[in-house]
Parts: sequence; C-alpha cells; structure tokens
Amino acid sequence: MSNTFSETDHETPDGRRLHAYDTGAGDDPARLTVFWHHGTPNIGSPPAPLLPASRRLGIRWISYDRPGYGGSTPLPGRSVGSAADDVRVVADALGVGRFAVMGHSGGGPHALACAALLPERVLGAVCVAGLAPYDAEGLDWFAGMHASGRASLTAAAAGRAAKERHEAQAVYDPEMFTAADHAALAGDWSWFEEVVPPALAGGPGALIDDDLAYVRPWGADPGAVTCPLLLLHGGQDRIAPSPHARWLAGRTPGAALWLRPDDGHLSVLDGAVTALEWLADHVAR
Repeated sequence: MSNTFSETDHETPDGRRLHAYDTGAGDDPARLTVFWHHGTPNIGSPPAPLLPASRRLGIRWISYDRPGYGGSTPLPGRSVGSAADDVRVVADALGVGRFAVMGHSGGGPHALACAALLPERVLGAVCVAGLAPYDAEGLDWFAGMHASGRASLTAAAAGRAAKERHEAQAVYDPEMFTAADHAALAGDWSWFEEVVPPALAGGPGALIDDDLAYVRPWGADPGAVTCPLLLLHGGQDRIAPSPHARWLAGRTPGAALWLRPDDGHLSVLDGAVTALEWLADHVAR
C-alpha cells in the first residue's frame, strides 16, 4: 500500500527516543488529529486502510512506535499508563494541543490510558478489540481466550523470566483468528504484513514488555475517562474476548459499545471507518 506520512524522532525527558509518524495537517490546521495506538506486536505507522476515509473526514493521524518497537528506545518495566507521557512528548513536539485517540488490540488499553490521564487534551477515544485491566473486578479475564493467547498472558502474569521462556519456544497459531479474521487479512487488512515483521525484527523484547504491562496495574483507571468513548468489539474475538468490552462499557460512564457479533479480533476493523465517523461527530474541535 502507498503510505503518505513523515517520520521524526523526539527525545523524552529521561533521554529516550520516540519514533513518530504524522500524516500532516494539510491545508486545514483545525482538522481533527487522532493518535493511533498500535497493537502487539506492531510498529506504529498510521493505519493505511483507514487513510482514504480519513482524508474525507478531515483527520490527521499521529502515531509512534511504543518503547522497544521500531525506532523507539526500550523502557523496561513500563506500564500501560506510561503511554500518556510519551504521547504528551510527541504532541508537544508536533505542536498539537488537543486530539483524539484510537487503539486496536494492545493499543486499546494504551488509548484508554491516555484518555484517562490526559483529560485536558483528549477530545474523544475509540478502543477497538481491547483488553480490560487484569485486575478487573467481576471479570473472568481469561474466559473465551484461545489457548495460545491464554498461555502467553499466563506466562506474563508469572513474571518476566517466565514470559521470556515462553517466547523462546512460542510459535504462531493461526487458530487464534477466526475465518472472518483470515478473510480480513487477505483483504485490506493485509496491511498487518507491513507492521508486524518490523516489530519483531529485533526480537521479542517489546512484545514481552507489552504483555507484562497488560497483566500489571495499568496506572490508569478506564472509569476516569470522561471524553466521548466508543468501544468497538467482535463477538467472536478469541484474543480479547467480548466480555472485556462489556466490562469496560459497564465501568466507563457514557461509553458507547458497538458489538459486532460475527466479527473476530481483526475483522472487527471492517467497522473502523464507521467508528471514525462517530469520532468526528462526537468531538468538539
């Protein structure tokens, strides 16, 4: 796919490097800026299948490689909430005051954390196929997960050493995805072939840091999100089962839940353009 964005590096207060992507403000500096939070394991380039609709809706995408991925410096021990500080660095460097956030899969919790921790800057949020906090009260966190995902996150819950041992022998299991997911991967969302291999080129370190963060305290409460929030989720998701979205909807005042009953973890992204339209309609610029 043809992508149009610039790439820049920015330094954090603790001396780390964040590699950022920006589709640009175009001729209208007042257009809506959306920070994209990528999944695990991906690099952070903006979601190419959504760029045509984004141009129609007047959306500027900014994104970055989470620590350890792509061109960003690792941050061992990072939390989900750490993303808020990194997003602030990138936004300040690019001169963006207020913005919306959108995340898919592992990016969903990071988008929620930014909405919770940066209320003065986040205008709206979309969480697609995201996990709930590991300590979510009343949620059977592993229920409905495919065996390979359950094993991976169970290892993470046992600590870094156990997770590293798991990744040393882990293999890709296509059964974690539904038939609808595989159809999406054969279509527009073949884009994942552009963002997954580079994320793993340097080894599994960033993936390990991500998974450890999901099963630790987030450092951010989804219930504190006050901006407009849309939860988009597939009813057949085998990686982040739909009860996670139901739990988040029940704990986050005013959240809208769009549950697509026949979709899995990736095919749910076929509803992402409609989600962007919702976002553009619900934020005050």
